[in-house]
Amino acid sequence: MTDPREAVIVQWPGRRLPADRLAELLAAYHLRTEAEKGSAVADADKLPDRYRTEILSPRAAFADDTVLMALSGDTAAGCLVLTGPAGGRSEIKRLWTDPAFRGRGIASALIGAALAHAAENGAGTVRLSVWEWRTAAIALYERLGFTVAESWESRDRLVCMERTV
Repeated sequence: MTDPREAVIVQWPGRRLPADRLAELLAAYHLRTEAEKGSAVADADKLPDRYRTEILSPRAAFADDTVLMALSGDTAAGCLVLTGPAGGRSEIKRLWTDPAFRGRGIASALIGAALAHAAENGAGTVRLSVWEWRTAAIALYERLGFTVAESWESRDRLVCMERTV
């Protein structure tokens, strides 16, 4: 019997991920982020165009990226988008774990899979940016070896982090 705390990580290409569930995870991520930024909206239809595009067609939005999804049984529990290596670096985007599945190591597993994938594909460094108020996420990234880096972001209140793979 499978341990209910285990999650299997799957990725595009090579396997059809449940795009509808990925869209739900992305919508939850963006709605939560907008609310935390003080720009709460009632539903995904009210999100900025660039975020709605990801939700409406994640395959198209992330066609050049690697999408990782954590499955707990047949249920999508979390997702992560990893950009392809450019200049020796890949970037983690859109890391999200469904709140019902938090505390089970899913985010750590997704990051671990992303780091391995980045290394296999020639990246020497993986970077990410995180809102400064997401202190639990920052603590997780630090536990996984990420350190604060000079900012490459123009948006205020983003903490930039990176780690060698």
